[in-house]
Amino acid sequence: MDTQQCTLQSLTQEDLDMWAISKPTLRARSIPFIRWADARHLTRAGLTIEHPPCQLPGQFQIEEDHYEELRRCLNDPTLPSDIRIAAALIRLYALPLTRIVELTTDHLHHDADHTYLTIIRHPVVLPPKLARLIDDHLEDGSRHSNEATRYLLPGRAPGRPRNPSGLSDKLKRYGLPARAARNTAMMQALADLPPVVLSDLIGIQPRTAERFAAMAGENWSDYLAATRPHQTIGRGVAGRS
Repeated sequence: MDTQQCTLQSLTQEDLDMWAISKPTLRARSIPFIRWADARHLTRAGLTIEHPPCQLPGQFQIEEDHYEELRRCLNDPTLPSDIRIAAALIRLYALPLTRIVELTTDHLHHDADHTYLTIIRHPVVLPPKLARLIDDHLEDGSRHSNEATRYLLPGRAPGRPRNPSGLSDKLKRYGLPARAARNTAMMQALADLPPVVLSDLIGIQPRTAERFAAMAGENWSDYLAATRPHQTIGRGVAGRS
């Protein structure tokens, strides 16, 4: 706007709209400033910048690649165990890396038949191969930690979780990128689950799940109206794997 010799006092809504369209990367960050200037009467009354429309995710995998990568995670002993575990959790449960690195041994428990991983409040049954992989990984790492509660994927500093950005980079180096796999896993889950159930199960915003459901061609908008108040969301899907 400087190039057009436009000041805050002379700025019109049309000027602001044109600037917001031409500067999409600055649009959202400028909203608080315009509100601040308007509140102090530094601009014409009522100037606003609308929030940009939500961008739908654009990175996905074809189904064959998704399942081939999952098979690698569960069966390839040449891959580091931390990579196998993180990549498998992404592809099975659509977990973000920020949540995966916070998982500890407190999130695991066993009974006579199964191993469970508690995600948010929901225990999910781990596939036997993944359960054994996690148990072996923890046993191998136990000599490096004396803490009663240990991270499944500990960081370099004692008692600290793994850095998710560093883990993301390492996954890419082994040909197991996180974002496209997670997007694909969410789409697959939404073929069977209403978005409100998925959001509660893995801890994402309901609006995010709704966006993915719309992309998947599923319309779950009437789910809440059809769900009775006494029903507990998430029950019955905890054993999904």
